[in-house]
Amino acid sequence: MAPDPASGQHMPPEVSGYRILPISLPPLPSYPVPATHYLYLRPHEPKLPTPAAARSLFLVNVPFDSTELHIKRLFSVQLGLPFGRVEEVQFEGTRRTEGSAIALMIPKKEKRGKKRKRDHEHGDIDELDGTALPATWDRELRTDGRTAVVVFVDRVSMEAAYKAVKGLGRGGTMPIWGEGVEGKVPSLGTARYLRHSRLQYPDQNQTLEAVNAYMTEFAAREAAQIRLQARQRQVPDEDGFITVTKGGRTGPARQDAAQELALKQKQKQKGLEDFYRFQTREKKKAKAVELMRKFEGDKEKVQKMRERRGMFRVSSFPDPCSVSS
Repeated sequence: MAPDPASGQHMPPEVSGYRILPISLPPLPSYPVPATHYLYLRPHEPKLPTPAAARSLFLVNVPFDSTELHIKRLFSVQLGLPFGRVEEVQFEGTRRTEGSAIALMIPKKEKRGKKRKRDHEHGDIDELDGTALPATWDRELRTDGRTAVVVFVDRVSMEAAYKAVKGLGRGGTMPIWGEGVEGKVPSLGTARYLRHSRLQYPDQNQTLEAVNAYMTEFAAREAAQIRLQARQRQVPDEDGFITVTKGGRTGPARQDAAQELALKQKQKQKGLEDFYRFQTREKKKAKAVELMRKFEGDKEKVQKMRERRGMFRVSSFPDPCSVSS
């Protein structure tokens, strides 16, 4: 942990390329002692660049009770910037919403050595968006050391916030975490678990509506997959083969289309006959064998012609005038 600025110890401006943002945690009834928490941030540089990366900051070690409102207020009002300059906040491990400008998706670890029965190429039908059951927690908590990406409305706002963080590291007043969000986010402590106990037993009509929405979407996805598989059983691929899918055939494939694709594939492979050295060698050998076979055949023909010429004899025919007289 970085040194506490209040203790008079020197705090470096950066650690491994990350700027340090100290924030003050107010005392709680369960722990009535103020503390200092340190955020580490730098410009966002994802492996796969996105349009919003140039105006984003990457945060490390976000507090466990962080919400989007906490981060937005910290990087606007509490740093001396106008409120509303933060467009979006994406925490590690959360799903990317439709239209989001952030590409911070944590891939799920799949067990190796086991085949998946579902076809991911066309999407799973067991994970449907917008059809979840009612939530049983009113607020999500983070684990220690989690990260987040903060997207600003423009690059100027991002650079201003990044510069303000550097000023705090030189001895500025530490912002108080959660200041100005009281009453705008669900509280923690005993009240959180009392609400959780009530949310575990949602209204019957609300639960029925969620289940009906899920089953309707599930049936629609399943019907779409069945139609797609039926088309795949009727249309040959580029090699002229028919895709084998689950279920019976709905109709024979077009024979002419299959033959045409097979002919195209044969013509495509025609140009690769002399690609390898052994193909050229085998081709020359076959040509030499063919020439030898023709030569032996020609020799036999010449020998037979010679034999027939030796057996041929010229006979004298009578004069037609003498015969008539």
